[in-house]
Amino acid sequence: MKLSELMKGVTPSPEFEGVVTAGDYVLAVDFSGSASGPADYIVADGGVTKQSGALEATTAESTYLRSGTTETKTGTKRTFTVAGDRMAADDFQEALLAHAIKYGTGQSVIKKYVYFCMLTGKGEQGSLSIAVEDDQGGEAGGNATWSATLTAVGTPTEYTYSAS
Repeated sequence: MKLSELMKGVTPSPEFEGVVTAGDYVLAVDFSGSASGPADYIVADGGVTKQSGALEATTAESTYLRSGTTETKTGTKRTFTVAGDRMAADDFQEALLAHAIKYGTGQSVIKKYVYFCMLTGKGEQGSLSIAVEDDQGGEAGGNATWSATLTAVGTPTEYTYSAS
């Protein structure tokens, strides 16, 4: 499903106040490398059971004569863990689990993305490096599963969803 399809009939409000659920966050990726904009990115949706965004601060430690040891934040690393039940013909899963992504290296697995809250429209955009960790797991008789880690390359920029 494309982002434009998901957001059809949805109007985010930057002033929204209230509880936000995990399902209110959207992760969409340009697997093709040729999308005209975020509206054409593919949404992590069908069969996705986990979509968690983590931030990890990087720091540098310095010791000063009279004030002692101090830690200075030097950056932040953004990582998404995405996992789910395998659904054949789901656009996101087919693109993520394609041979070229599973075995790709370097620039071939770096793709543009947007991540935002459907309720407020606020989020981020940037590029991700994709590492598929599991393309088929599960117990006998259970659903086949998959998982991947998507790590931001550089620092994402602010993004606000717009239907146009």
